Amino acid sequence: MAVQPEGAPCWADAMFTDVEGAKSFYGDVLGWTFGESSSEFGNYTQCYADGKAVAAVVPPPPGHEDQSQWCLYFASPDAAATAGRIREAGGELLLEPMRVGEFGSMCLARDPSGVVFGVWQGDAHEGFEATAVPGAYCWAEVFTREPAKSDAFFPAVFSYRARQMQDDQVDFRLFDLGDDPVLGRMAMTEDFPPEVPPYINVYFTVGDCDDAVARATRLGGILRFGPMTTPFGRFAALSDPQGASFSVIDITTTEGDMPKLTDVS
Repeated sequence: MAVQPEGAPCWADAMFTDVEGAKSFYGDVLGWTFGESSSEFGNYTQCYADGKAVAAVVPPPPGHEDQSQWCLYFASPDAAATAGRIREAGGELLLEPMRVGEFGSMCLARDPSGVVFGVWQGDAHEGFEATAVPGAYCWAEVFTREPAKSDAFFPAVFSYRARQMQDDQVDFRLFDLGDDPVLGRMAMTEDFPPEVPPYINVYFTVGDCDDAVARATRLGGILRFGPMTTPFGRFAALSDPQGASFSVIDITTTEGDMPKLTDVS
């Protein structure tokens, strides 16, 4: 797979205290298989959809057994330069740029509204080997209570073009690279419990949204929203048994007209 343009989502992973439990859950819900864990890199374990690398799971390092959550990584040709722009735009570096063997370089950061994300400079590991097929990453949205902060930050770091959805009920924005939308931004409302931190919601593709929800809830996952059919697909928001939020979407089942978007200067 070709190296992704700067700012394109290129990888996702999550820390789980119970990695075997996570493998069992996502293996059933998304059909993943799993590679050998790499003890050299903290038992990092890649997840595969139809033989293609689509994500990874890893146990937390000692003393960091926090709430499980998915982390989305954005592609960069120079992780150190991107880290500099993150600081300049008011973000915080949680993990300074570091080399990960022959695979590439990375850093972890937090935007001014509290959203955690990663940056990946690919080398031997370029990122997703498949997208938008069953079991693979499809889309992501920044969920934040301070949208103005995220709206200023992400285009400053990744040169996104922004478009705002024309809807009085929902504050939603798209970030584009060229002509391609690569990331959404949703303002969190009072419907979100105060203990839920800002986060990036990662969507994984499924062949049947309702079937995936049934599998997830049977295995201890919690349905948070949906299933709902939209112009983009039929999707549902879930939490896995260890509390990590994610969504599933069947992009072949659509309904309604595409929303109207206005360029943001």
